[in-house]
Amino acid sequence: MNVDMSRRSFLKLAGAGAAATTLGAMGFGAAEAATAAHVRAFKLATTTETRNICTYCSVACGIIMYSRGDLAAGEKAELVHIEGDADHPTNRGTLCPKGAALKSYVKAATRLTRPRIRRPGADHFEDISWEEALDRIARAVKDDRDANLVERNAAGTLVNRLTTTGFLAASATTNETAWATFKVVRSLGIVGFDNQARV
Repeated sequence: MNVDMSRRSFLKLAGAGAAATTLGAMGFGAAEAATAAHVRAFKLATTTETRNICTYCSVACGIIMYSRGDLAAGEKAELVHIEGDADHPTNRGTLCPKGAALKSYVKAATRLTRPRIRRPGADHFEDISWEEALDRIARAVKDDRDANLVERNAAGTLVNRLTTTGFLAASATTNETAWATFKVVRSLGIVGFDNQARV
């Protein structure tokens, strides 16, 4: 098929096509309604946004967690999405592969959510309350400190060293929390102190 069209006719036809497309895009056609009918709602529009810090390493990247469920109404909140926090000064919205997979870690069936203990002679772990776990830790540290604290060295200098207990601090903490942890551990005399960020 051979169409004989002048340049002026081509420009008129192209102009009319552009005008019709523009009017349709501005809402003067059924195309916009048809497109809107197929657009689904933004999946995070009805969620609760919570800012937190990634739990993996010492970089302490900011994350935003989105959950569904109104706690005030007695519903259980369910985590539906995690992304980097663009307003956080450390990562500016980016996450490493481990941070990007946090939702899988949080929702894993094997994730521990309560303290557990394996009692002497037992062949399995059992859940205990946080209160019991913290009481046991405090009692063990106190008993060890009372029995093994080195108050003075061979020269008679006051040293207050506890070399039989070690402490491993969490890496995903703020500077203030890390400072407070350091002060508490050193005030007990514990020499073996490290941070997970170095491990």
